[in-house]
Amino acid sequence: MDSLEILINIRKIVRALSIESKIMEKEYGLSIPQFLCLSYLEKSPGYHRSQKELKEQLNLNSSTVTGIINRLEKRGYVARMPKSGDKRITHITLTALGIKLLENAPNVLHDKLSKKLETLSTEEIEMVNKSLEIITNAMQIKEMENIHPFISEEDHPEL
Repeated sequence: MDSLEILINIRKIVRALSIESKIMEKEYGLSIPQFLCLSYLEKSPGYHRSQKELKEQLNLNSSTVTGIINRLEKRGYVARMPKSGDKRITHITLTALGIKLLENAPNVLHDKLSKKLETLSTEEIEMVNKSLEIITNAMQIKEMENIHPFISEEDHPEL
């Protein structure tokens, strides 16, 4: 396999994500990062996490996570709740409306991929992850985030 085949495969992934994002946006009015945020909250103990935990889990910058939370809160899918015992910390909590949305949402491409990855052995998963690390390092993706901090993953999920 040469580099052109690798680029074509990456392009297929990017295109599939872009199409899936447009479908989700049209049908539910939410982006894939917004759905991922809701899904993470659904799987979290007590249906809540801090904004910092969401940022780290979703690998998004703070302003993007703030925008996601603001839009989800405006639509009633999440609520900001003060942490008991420490009012300086706010938890983002999935609401009943957010749970209902997730129950009715189709399996997005990410869920389909997750289910397929669960069938792989530990060694195969490590190999896939290592391969993706090599590609992201070769593409200097972390460096691109530092060069273009004004580009929001929320606005451009295909990036």
